[in-house]
Amino acid sequence: MKQLKLLDHVPDNDVKPFRRQLLKWSGNKQRIAHEIVSHFPEKGGKYFEPFLGSGAVLATYAPEKGVGSDNFRPLMEIWQTLKKSPRTLMKWYTERWEKMKSGEKAEVYEEIKAHYNRSPNGGDLLFLSHSCSEGALRFRADGSLSTLSSLHDPISPEAFAKRVVLWSERVKGCDFLLLDFEDAMSLAKAGDVIYCDPPGTGGLGLLPGAGDFRLQDLFRVIEKCKAKGTHVLLSFDGTKKSGNFIGDTEIPPGLFKREVSVNSDSSRSGIPRTKGKTSEAGMGKNRLLLTY
Repeated sequence: MKQLKLLDHVPDNDVKPFRRQLLKWSGNKQRIAHEIVSHFPEKGGKYFEPFLGSGAVLATYAPEKGVGSDNFRPLMEIWQTLKKSPRTLMKWYTERWEKMKSGEKAEVYEEIKAHYNRSPNGGDLLFLSHSCSEGALRFRADGSLSTLSSLHDPISPEAFAKRVVLWSERVKGCDFLLLDFEDAMSLAKAGDVIYCDPPGTGGLGLLPGAGDFRLQDLFRVIEKCKAKGTHVLLSFDGTKKSGNFIGDTEIPPGLFKREVSVNSDSSRSGIPRTKGKTSEAGMGKNRLLLTY
């Protein structure tokens, strides 16, 4: 079987980094989003991101027309509120921040987490992402949150509000939809661009729905998109397994035309780099597969 040649990162276009996170999410691509976007087609059509997560790539790209989607309702509540009512997003954060400042931090954190677990919602999820340990929310198999409180204080409401204003401008051309990836990708047409950063398949249970996700299903949908002329990019952790496999799943021959490698401080598994490591040895490798 012919193996895709793994190339070093050689950008197709020059893209400036965008570092300001709105939402902390396990495996987010904020640090390398500009590298990923640099491989987008220069004259791409509408942009689709069906595994939205932190929205790092979408915000870095800042498309004129785009669709961000996920099938996780509390997450999409955050993005839909950012688009429709940015001030509501600021209010959610401020209310919980003030509650934490007026009490014992870890205790208030656990109260907010317990409230989320009883009734999952975007407001709690947003604040917990900024106040949880290591900035990586972890979910149990039943969908409940398990992450402990961070030792560090979350950013101030004023700092968060500035990020909301910045992000609101960058995503103003986007719609945010609660959709399964297959339904979202079916909306794309010839010339459009789809970036896929699916949940890990290692069974770690760090992201909601990861246990039900199957790469074979995604490959099947990518094949359909490719056949109608849609440009598709797929990210995954290149340290798991090299060559024609992602984990234990074989990449269908001929599905992708090329591949590049980009550096990352963390992988989709949500495991952070070792503290103090800044060398190549402390970096994770991400593979980026392209159908064009």
